[in-house]
Amino acid sequence: MSLATLEPNPVWTPGAYEETVETLAEHDDLTYRVWGGDWCGDCRAQLPDFAAALEAAEVPDERVHHHVVDQDKQGPNVEAYGVGHVPTVVVEADGTELARFVESEPVPIAVFLAERVREHRG
Repeated sequence: MSLATLEPNPVWTPGAYEETVETLAEHDDLTYRVWGGDWCGDCRAQLPDFAAALEAAEVPDERVHHHVVDQDKQGPNVEAYGVGHVPTVVVEADGTELARFVESEPVPIAVFLAERVREHRG
């Protein structure tokens, strides 16, 4: 099952986030695990822009894993990854977590995660 909220926002402007898109594109070994629900207001507000950033960075679909949760925040791998809020996005390389976005930050999901990736990898 996939998240409808991970359909890219068609009006998102990649030029406004060049550094973020470049970071996501140049690290082509990363996997993105996204927990959310189409019922969730935060997911509907944030995930389409994140999906647009992944699309602009040409991240292949097979590197983006959707984990649909219900309103009780139950779903695939919730316990294994300690997910308690949605949206949650975990970035992994070779099964090792590099970055985690949980529910809200003062910057968009893609910007937040790209900053964490640059901190870990330069």
